[in-house]
Amino acid sequence: KRIINLAEGVKPDCPVEFLLPGMDNAQKQFSKIYDQYISRIYRFVFLRVNSVDIAQDLTSETFTRAWSSFAKASEEKDRVKNWVGFLYQIARNLVTDFYREKGKVQIISASYSPFLTDPSIGLEEKAFLSSEADQIKAVLSKLGEEQQEVIIWRYLEGLSNKEIAKILDKPEGTVRVIIHRSLEFLLKELSSFNP
Repeated sequence: KRIINLAEGVKPDCPVEFLLPGMDNAQKQFSKIYDQYISRIYRFVFLRVNSVDIAQDLTSETFTRAWSSFAKASEEKDRVKNWVGFLYQIARNLVTDFYREKGKVQIISASYSPFLTDPSIGLEEKAFLSSEADQIKAVLSKLGEEQQEVIIWRYLEGLSNKEIAKILDKPEGTVRVIIHRSLEFLLKELSSFNP
């Protein structure tokens, strides 16, 4: 795990876990924000990069940047009002920067599948589900980056259309259209696997 020791200052290469002794009020507030959103941000990043190490690094950097912004906000008007949107936007930008630097595009990871580690599911059923996941991954790869993100946020993260609209800085109606068109496309493509 990565540790952010707020008492010593935040370093981009530090592990992600807060050390609580001697924290001031701002650090305690941010620690609560961290605890509330860390798993959601990590899951989103992991689904985009398909690497535990890279997902940990980008998640760490997301919270490092969020802390920097949080610590600089001296007046109420400068404070973040929508933490989930703010954190997803930072994570989204970091993933985009990561792929821009690497010169490649990543699709949603099918390896993030809870059923693969569920001991109550038999080997045969796991093989079937894994095959289904591969089909879904192949279809999802045909969606654009923004469409993939919207599908992740809506159906894996459970965000509302309003929350997604804030993250993307788009009208809520536009988000509904993106979701609708993406789902239509996915259903059409998935039906070609099972005619």
